[in-house]
Amino acid sequence: MPEIEHPTGKRTSTDVEAIIAKHTVRRAVFVAPVLIGLFAVLRGNDGAIASAVGCGVVVMMFLVSGWMLSISARLGLSAYYAAALFGFFVRLGLLTGAMVLITKFTDLDKMAFGITAVVAYLILLTWETVAISRGAERELEWIH
Repeated sequence: MPEIEHPTGKRTSTDVEAIIAKHTVRRAVFVAPVLIGLFAVLRGNDGAIASAVGCGVVVMMFLVSGWMLSISARLGLSAYYAAALFGFFVRLGLLTGAMVLITKFTDLDKMAFGITAVVAYLILLTWETVAISRGAERELEWIH
């Protein structure tokens, strides 16, 4: 796990993956209302509710991902690699399972829910990637 030196000279470890997940979730505050509003206009109240649930599922997936990678980084490099490789498939399975369960046991608008989950995931992932590559994340300055 990387260590960051504070101005006091003290070195502490940080959970980089959890920080990245929190940044992504903060950006969801801007993406979710746009998607919810869009589906409210296109599909009515049912579309807006389904879109909100879709955004919530994506946010939870990013938080689980950050938590899982942060925990595995503390365990060692092999655990981190395994979590990164196999964790993607586990998270994809959890996301698919959640979507199937939600659409099967509720009468949410399936189209609004599915499109929102995919679009929100791609937008948030792209936004965070661009922010990190441009150095916009001040807590992660050790990566430069």
